[in-house]
Amino acid sequence: MAVLNFKGKAFVQNYHLAVKYHQLVPQKDKSLTDKVSLNDNLIIHGDNLKALKALLPTYAGKVKCIYIDPPYK
Repeated sequence: MAVLNFKGKAFVQNYHLAVKYHQLVPQKDKSLTDKVSLNDNLIIHGDNLKALKALLPTYAGKVKCIYIDPPYK
């Protein structure tokens, strides 16, 4: 089996361990409803890894699909 080795591979593989958990804070002014809740559908704008780590404590093992929209330039 082929193995891809490159400089900094260990850092890249362990980078997720260095990123701390973040708390999701809903913004009422950007919500479409008056009732703001983290229990409904969510749109999270930000860094993918930070967003996934913020979802981990609440949704670990419960999420079936995550769509990560790629950046457009």
